[in-house]
Amino acid sequence: MTPSKTKGRKNPKAKTPRPRVKTERQDPDRFIPGFHAVRETLKGQSGTLQEIWIAEGKPSARIEEILSLAKSHYIPIHFKQQSYLSELFVHISHQGIVGITKAFDYADLNQVLRHSLQEGTSALLLAADHITDPGNLGALIRTAAFFGGHGLIVPRDRSAAMTPAALKRASGAHSKLPVVRVTNLGRALDDLSEKGFWIIGTTGGAELSIYDFDWNRPLVLVLGNEQKGLSPSVLKRCHEQVRIPSPGGVESLNISVAGGVVLSEICRQRRHAGLLNPKRT
Repeated sequence: MTPSKTKGRKNPKAKTPRPRVKTERQDPDRFIPGFHAVRETLKGQSGTLQEIWIAEGKPSARIEEILSLAKSHYIPIHFKQQSYLSELFVHISHQGIVGITKAFDYADLNQVLRHSLQEGTSALLLAADHITDPGNLGALIRTAAFFGGHGLIVPRDRSAAMTPAALKRASGAHSKLPVVRVTNLGRALDDLSEKGFWIIGTTGGAELSIYDFDWNRPLVLVLGNEQKGLSPSVLKRCHEQVRIPSPGGVESLNISVAGGVVLSEICRQRRHAGLLNPKRT
C-alpha cells in the first residue's frame, strides 16, 4: 500500500494516550506522601496543604483521622485510583494518602537566626554540607526536630531539596523545624559566626571527641556529605572539629544517626547545666 493511500487513516489498534495533569507532573515537590507526613503537616502547618488525595476503596481508622482533620481545616479531599498514586510514587510508599501543598516554603535565615538567638546559650542550628540523598535529608530533619534544633540550613546547589522523598522521611517534622536554603553556605556560616555562633564541624579525623567538647554555647552543628564529609570551604570556617568515638571500630554512620548521637550529647550537657526548658526534656 502506498503512502498516499494511507493518508488520513487511523490505526484501529493504536491506544489513546493517557491524559496527564500538567501541574502534577511538572511540580513533584508539591507532594507530601504518607500517613504520618500528612497528619503531622495537618497538625503543624495545615495552611500549607491545598488538597489531599486518598486511594479509593481503603477505609481505615487512619483514613478517618485524615478525613476528620482535613474537614476541620476546610481542606478538600479527592479520591484517586490506587494505581494512579503508585504510578506517581514508584519508589516511595505513599500508603494511599498524599498531601498537595504550595511550593515548599523555605524559611528566611534572618528570621530563624532571630528566633534561635532568643534561646541565648541554648541557640542551636544545623547545617547540611551538600547532603545529596533526599531520604537522608528528611531523616536528618526529623532527628533535628526531635532534639529541639531551631533550624536547618542547606545550600541551593549540589544538595537535596525538599522533595516528596525528603518529606516522606521527615514524617511531618518539617512543620516543626524551619529549613533554610542559601546560595552560599560558607557565606551564611560567616554571617552566623559574626552573630556569635560557634561553627562546629563533625569529621571522622578530628582529635576532639564530642564527649570532651563544651556544647553550652550558641552553635551551628555542621554535618557533611554522605561520602566526602565536610567540604574544604566549610572546614576552614569551623571554630572546632569533633568526632564520634567508635568503640566498635565502624568507620562512619548514616548522617541522621550521626546527627542524633551528637545532638543527644548536646542535650545531655545542656540539661545537666540547666539550660534546657524543663517542659521539653
